[in-house]
Amino acid sequence: MEARVTATQFARFSDLIRSATHAQHTEAEESAFMADLLGGRLGVEAYVRYTEQLWFVYRALEQTADRLAADPVAGPFIRPELLRVAELERDLEHLRGADWRTAASPLPATAAYCDRVAEVAAAWPAGYVAHHYTRYLGDLSGGQVIRGIAERTWGFQRKGDGVRFYVFEGIGNPAAFKREYRELLDALPVDEPERHRVVDECRHAFTLNSAVFADLALTFAG
Repeated sequence: MEARVTATQFARFSDLIRSATHAQHTEAEESAFMADLLGGRLGVEAYVRYTEQLWFVYRALEQTADRLAADPVAGPFIRPELLRVAELERDLEHLRGADWRTAASPLPATAAYCDRVAEVAAAWPAGYVAHHYTRYLGDLSGGQVIRGIAERTWGFQRKGDGVRFYVFEGIGNPAAFKREYRELLDALPVDEPERHRVVDECRHAFTLNSAVFADLALTFAG
Protein backbone atom coordinates (compact mmCIF):
# COMPACT_ATOMS: atom_id res chain seq x y z
CA MET A 1 0.00 0.00 0.00
CA GLU A 2 1.29 3.45 -0.89
CA ALA A 3 2.25 5.50 2.18
CA ARG A 4 0.17 8.58 2.80
CA VAL A 5 2.27 11.72 2.45
CA THR A 6 1.15 14.44 4.85
CA ALA A 7 1.37 18.19 4.43
CA THR A 8 3.22 18.55 7.72
CA GLN A 9 6.25 16.82 6.18
CA PHE A 10 6.72 19.68 3.71
CA ALA A 11 7.11 23.41 4.06
CA ARG A 12 5.74 23.99 0.56
CA PHE A 13 2.66 22.59 -1.14
CA SER A 14 4.54 22.18 -4.43
CA ASP A 15 7.04 19.88 -2.68
CA LEU A 16 4.17 17.84 -1.26
CA ILE A 17 2.68 17.39 -4.73
CA ARG A 18 6.01 16.40 -6.23
CA SER A 19 6.68 13.81 -3.53
CA ALA A 20 3.14 12.43 -3.42
CA THR A 21 2.99 11.92 -7.19
CA HIS A 22 6.47 10.51 -7.63
CA ALA A 23 5.33 6.92 -8.17
CA GLN A 24 2.69 7.86 -10.74
CA HIS A 25 5.09 10.21 -12.50
CA THR A 26 7.74 7.50 -12.74
CA GLU A 27 5.20 4.99 -14.05
CA ALA A 28 4.22 7.38 -16.85
CA GLU A 29 7.83 8.18 -17.77
CA GLU A 30 8.79 4.50 -17.84
CA SER A 31 5.76 3.27 -19.80
CA ALA A 32 6.45 0.76 -22.56
CA PHE A 33 5.21 3.14 -25.25
CA MET A 34 7.38 6.05 -24.14
CA ALA A 35 10.41 3.79 -23.71
CA ASP A 36 9.97 2.42 -27.23
CA LEU A 37 9.31 5.87 -28.71
CA LEU A 38 12.34 7.48 -27.11
CA GLY A 39 14.47 4.41 -27.76
CA GLY A 40 13.91 4.65 -31.51
CA ARG A 41 11.97 1.39 -31.70
CA LEU A 42 8.85 3.05 -33.12
CA GLY A 43 8.42 4.96 -36.34
CA VAL A 44 7.33 8.52 -36.85
CA GLU A 45 3.68 7.41 -37.09
CA ALA A 46 3.72 6.63 -33.36
CA TYR A 47 5.00 10.13 -32.67
CA VAL A 48 2.26 11.59 -34.87
CA ARG A 49 -0.46 9.57 -33.15
CA TYR A 50 0.83 10.67 -29.76
CA THR A 51 0.78 14.29 -30.93
CA GLU A 52 -2.87 13.85 -31.96
CA GLN A 53 -3.75 12.60 -28.49
CA LEU A 54 -2.04 15.61 -26.95
CA TRP A 55 -4.16 17.88 -29.13
CA PHE A 56 -7.36 16.42 -27.70
CA VAL A 57 -6.12 16.78 -24.11
CA TYR A 58 -4.85 20.34 -24.52
CA ARG A 59 -7.99 21.36 -26.34
CA ALA A 60 -9.96 20.17 -23.29
CA LEU A 61 -7.67 22.19 -21.03
CA GLU A 62 -7.71 25.37 -23.08
CA GLN A 63 -11.29 25.61 -24.28
CA THR A 64 -12.32 26.64 -20.74
CA ALA A 65 -9.26 28.80 -20.04
CA ASP A 66 -10.97 32.11 -20.83
CA ARG A 67 -13.79 31.37 -18.41
CA LEU A 68 -11.42 30.27 -15.65
CA ALA A 69 -9.06 33.23 -16.08
CA ALA A 70 -11.11 35.28 -13.62
CA ASP A 71 -11.39 32.47 -11.07
CA PRO A 72 -9.45 33.20 -7.83
CA VAL A 73 -8.12 29.63 -7.63
CA ALA A 74 -7.43 28.68 -11.25
CA GLY A 75 -7.04 32.13 -12.75
CA PRO A 76 -3.41 32.83 -11.76
CA PHE A 77 -2.32 29.69 -13.64
CA ILE A 78 -3.93 30.71 -16.95
CA ARG A 79 -0.91 32.14 -18.71
CA PRO A 80 -0.96 32.89 -22.46
CA GLU A 81 2.67 31.85 -22.87
CA LEU A 82 1.72 28.30 -21.90
CA LEU A 83 -1.09 27.77 -24.41
CA ARG A 84 -0.34 24.84 -26.71
CA VAL A 85 -3.33 24.13 -28.97
CA ALA A 86 -2.23 26.45 -31.77
CA GLU A 87 1.27 24.93 -31.74
CA LEU A 88 -0.12 21.40 -31.79
CA GLU A 89 -2.32 22.29 -34.75
CA ARG A 90 0.66 23.69 -36.62
CA ASP A 91 2.62 20.51 -35.89
CA LEU A 92 -0.23 18.27 -37.02
CA GLU A 93 -0.69 20.19 -40.24
CA HIS A 94 3.00 19.64 -40.93
CA LEU A 95 2.81 15.96 -39.95
CA ARG A 96 -0.52 15.00 -41.51
CA GLY A 97 -1.41 17.71 -43.99
CA ALA A 98 -4.05 20.43 -44.08
CA ASP A 99 -6.95 18.00 -43.60
CA TRP A 100 -5.49 16.28 -40.53
CA ARG A 101 -8.67 16.86 -38.50
CA THR A 102 -10.68 14.50 -40.70
CA ALA A 103 -8.69 11.49 -39.53
CA ALA A 104 -7.81 12.55 -35.98
CA SER A 105 -9.60 10.56 -33.28
CA PRO A 106 -9.09 10.15 -29.55
CA LEU A 107 -8.16 6.77 -28.18
CA PRO A 108 -10.53 5.49 -25.44
CA ALA A 109 -8.10 6.49 -22.69
CA THR A 110 -7.68 9.93 -24.26
CA ALA A 111 -11.45 10.43 -24.35
CA ALA A 112 -11.66 9.49 -20.66
CA TYR A 113 -8.81 11.90 -19.88
CA CYS A 114 -10.56 14.74 -21.74
CA ASP A 115 -13.85 13.97 -20.01
CA ARG A 116 -12.20 14.28 -16.60
CA VAL A 117 -10.52 17.57 -17.53
CA ALA A 118 -13.87 18.95 -18.73
CA GLU A 119 -15.57 17.75 -15.56
CA VAL A 120 -13.20 19.49 -13.16
CA ALA A 121 -13.00 22.62 -15.34
CA ALA A 122 -16.77 22.96 -15.09
CA ALA A 123 -17.17 22.44 -11.36
CA TRP A 124 -13.87 22.29 -9.48
CA PRO A 125 -11.22 24.94 -10.24
CA ALA A 126 -8.66 23.45 -7.87
CA GLY A 127 -9.02 20.12 -9.66
CA TYR A 128 -8.41 21.90 -12.93
CA VAL A 129 -5.18 23.28 -11.44
CA ALA A 130 -4.07 19.69 -10.74
CA HIS A 131 -4.40 18.80 -14.42
CA HIS A 132 -2.90 22.09 -15.54
CA TYR A 133 0.17 21.47 -13.40
CA THR A 134 0.76 17.88 -14.46
CA ARG A 135 0.48 18.71 -18.16
CA TYR A 136 2.10 22.10 -18.66
CA LEU A 137 4.99 21.78 -16.26
CA GLY A 138 5.61 18.24 -17.45
CA ASP A 139 5.84 19.23 -21.10
CA LEU A 140 7.87 22.33 -20.28
CA SER A 141 10.35 20.06 -18.49
CA GLY A 142 10.55 16.46 -19.68
CA GLY A 143 8.96 17.33 -23.00
CA GLN A 144 12.25 18.87 -24.07
CA VAL A 145 13.78 15.39 -24.08
CA ILE A 146 11.07 14.22 -26.49
CA ARG A 147 11.70 17.23 -28.74
CA GLY A 148 15.42 16.56 -28.95
CA ILE A 149 14.94 12.89 -29.75
CA ALA A 150 12.26 13.65 -32.35
CA GLU A 151 14.57 16.12 -34.06
CA ARG A 152 17.42 13.63 -34.20
CA THR A 153 15.35 10.56 -35.06
CA TRP A 154 12.97 11.93 -37.68
CA GLY A 155 14.88 14.93 -38.94
CA PHE A 156 12.60 17.73 -37.81
CA GLN A 157 14.14 21.18 -37.96
CA ARG A 158 15.37 22.23 -34.53
CA LYS A 159 12.42 23.85 -32.74
CA GLY A 160 10.56 23.87 -36.06
CA ASP A 161 7.39 22.42 -37.54
CA GLY A 162 6.64 19.01 -36.08
CA VAL A 163 8.04 19.84 -32.63
CA ARG A 164 6.65 23.32 -32.03
CA PHE A 165 4.44 21.98 -29.25
CA TYR A 166 7.57 21.65 -27.12
CA VAL A 167 8.85 25.15 -27.91
CA PHE A 168 7.57 27.71 -25.40
CA GLU A 169 8.66 30.84 -27.23
CA GLY A 170 7.04 33.16 -24.69
CA ILE A 171 9.08 31.74 -21.82
CA GLY A 172 12.59 33.11 -21.93
CA ASN A 173 13.78 31.53 -18.68
CA PRO A 174 12.05 28.16 -18.09
CA ALA A 175 13.72 27.62 -14.72
CA ALA A 176 12.48 30.97 -13.40
CA PHE A 177 9.04 30.36 -14.85
CA LYS A 178 8.77 26.99 -13.11
CA ARG A 179 9.83 28.53 -9.81
CA GLU A 180 7.12 31.16 -10.19
CA TYR A 181 4.56 28.49 -11.07
CA ARG A 182 5.44 26.47 -7.98
CA GLU A 183 5.10 29.60 -5.86
CA LEU A 184 1.55 29.91 -7.19
CA LEU A 185 0.92 26.33 -6.10
CA ASP A 186 2.34 27.09 -2.65
CA ALA A 187 -0.07 30.02 -2.35
CA LEU A 188 -3.13 28.14 -3.65
CA PRO A 189 -6.06 29.71 -1.74
CA VAL A 190 -7.67 26.51 -0.46
CA ASP A 191 -7.80 24.79 2.93
CA GLU A 192 -5.89 21.68 3.99
CA PRO A 193 -8.55 19.08 3.06
CA GLU A 194 -8.86 20.67 -0.37
CA ARG A 195 -5.10 20.51 -0.83
CA HIS A 196 -5.22 16.78 -0.22
CA ARG A 197 -7.95 16.50 -2.85
CA VAL A 198 -5.70 18.39 -5.28
CA VAL A 199 -2.83 15.99 -4.57
CA ASP A 200 -5.13 13.03 -5.24
CA GLU A 201 -6.27 14.63 -8.50
CA CYS A 202 -2.65 15.11 -9.56
CA ARG A 203 -2.13 11.38 -9.00
CA HIS A 204 -5.25 10.71 -11.03
CA ALA A 205 -3.98 12.95 -13.85
CA PHE A 206 -0.76 10.94 -14.09
CA THR A 207 -2.77 7.71 -14.09
CA LEU A 208 -4.93 9.00 -16.94
CA ASN A 209 -1.81 9.93 -18.87
CA SER A 210 -0.37 6.44 -18.31
CA ALA A 211 -3.60 4.96 -19.65
CA VAL A 212 -3.12 6.93 -22.87
CA PHE A 213 0.38 5.49 -23.18
CA ALA A 214 -1.07 1.99 -22.65
CA ASP A 215 -3.61 2.53 -25.45
CA LEU A 216 -0.86 3.82 -27.73
CA ALA A 217 1.29 0.78 -26.91
CA LEU A 218 -1.58 -1.50 -27.95
CA THR A 219 -2.04 0.48 -31.16
CA PHE A 220 1.57 -0.06 -32.18
CA ALA A 221 2.10 -3.53 -30.69
CA GLY A 222 3.78 -5.97 -33.01
